[in-house]
Amino acid sequence: MTGNFASIPTLVRAHAKSRPDQAALIQDGQTINYSQLDAMADRVAAALQRDGVKPGDLIAICAATSIDYVGIFLGALRAGAGVAPLPESFGPRSVAAMIADARVSKVFLDRAMADALTEVAQPAVAPLLIDEEGPAGLKAWIAEAAAVPAAVDIQPDWLFNVIYSSGTTGNPKGIVQSHVFRWSNVQRAARHGYGPTSVTLLSTPLYSNTTLATLVGALGMGGTTVLMGRFNTEDYLALAQRCGATHTMLVPVQYQRLLASESFDRTDLSSFEMKFSTGAPFPKELKEQVLQRWPGGLVEIYGMTEGGATCVLEAHKFANKLHTVGTPLPGHDLRVIDAADCELAAGEPGEIVGHSPAIMTGYLNQPAKTRDAEWHDANGRRFIRTGDIGRIDSDGFVMLLDRKKDLIISGGFNIYPSDLEAVLRDHADVDEAAVFGVPSSRWGETPVACVVLKACVMADAAALTLWANERLGKMQGISAVKIVASLPRNAAGKVLKRELRDAFV
Repeated sequence: MTGNFASIPTLVRAHAKSRPDQAALIQDGQTINYSQLDAMADRVAAALQRDGVKPGDLIAICAATSIDYVGIFLGALRAGAGVAPLPESFGPRSVAAMIADARVSKVFLDRAMADALTEVAQPAVAPLLIDEEGPAGLKAWIAEAAAVPAAVDIQPDWLFNVIYSSGTTGNPKGIVQSHVFRWSNVQRAARHGYGPTSVTLLSTPLYSNTTLATLVGALGMGGTTVLMGRFNTEDYLALAQRCGATHTMLVPVQYQRLLASESFDRTDLSSFEMKFSTGAPFPKELKEQVLQRWPGGLVEIYGMTEGGATCVLEAHKFANKLHTVGTPLPGHDLRVIDAADCELAAGEPGEIVGHSPAIMTGYLNQPAKTRDAEWHDANGRRFIRTGDIGRIDSDGFVMLLDRKKDLIISGGFNIYPSDLEAVLRDHADVDEAAVFGVPSSRWGETPVACVVLKACVMADAAALTLWANERLGKMQGISAVKIVASLPRNAAGKVLKRELRDAFV
């Protein structure tokens, strides 16, 4: 994979030379072409070098989505530095802890996050404000127009970014990804129709691996990316029609909300060539609706921020495999192991582990947790544990059963919450469902559920429980159903079952 390696700053430079007027980024009526983006990256890189930032250093960005955000990111890479895009949604205490953990050389914030951080702790490095004028603002700090940074020969194994995990399992960990990891995103984009004429609509935050993988692919292939600051169904549909979007990446809950919009069927989405989804389970029935109602292909991508094996399901080609997440990409090695770390035969359920060139270097400053995340085969090859339980069918398609940590063991029997959730979603009044285990003195654990009802519907929790248990196996019985207004999710759309479990009464 590294033989034809090209860094993202190098690819942007090439596009700036061959198609300088091609729109690179669009947001809220502002457009920046590749020539302008390349020049901004130079100015940021020169300013960072002026301030002593060296290859291998790390900068942090915690701000709302903007064109300047992307320019700073790209400029840091051109200077040889890596970037920690921090999730503002985690709150100021978590952000302050991440900044300290990353030991960054520079911090870029917007005013909202800067104000929030002052109530907790000031970063060791004085922050620069992306969205303000004045001496602490980006415009005052950035190098002069036409600045040329010292040339840096970016190597494939150099640090590209540190993505802090979503926190679904506890304290976030910094996942270190290299330039060659991101190069794999460009190669994947090339296989899915990205190019100079593609228009990619992004509505997920820039700190998300889901977003970065798509943005890197779109920029690497020289297309136009339209940035949406905050997702809203009506705004998304209007923007998609107006910009003639050809590609998009959405998490499953966004597809669900868009299809439920009264405006969906009135919106002209005929420009779409391909749609993508990742980050959270994508129910079979939702995939069917997307294929029926939204023009263009649909690709589900299964993988981890930590890397390892990535699976792809081209849903528009495999209508009989919508219950799976597809097959591993070429060059990706996916295995299934048991609780004793022994490899299992095809068809047997166990934990999924994966190896590929797109694999994290490790968790930042946490070697023990890095080792815990690894599995090695008989030849010593390094795999990443996914924490997902699944199996491989006779055609080589991967079926996910559940998260290993979400597996419920009740009376000695394994219960997969996803099976119970699928039954609950079949109820005419249920929009979403999340099943998890709570302690039981009799069974050790017992399944309970939180459900979100469809709009303008009233339903009784006890009646829902009875209805579901009539359709479930004897050992799968749900002890209680709680009706909630919404399910807590992270930026990638994953349901935070830990929060539901903690709050369940």
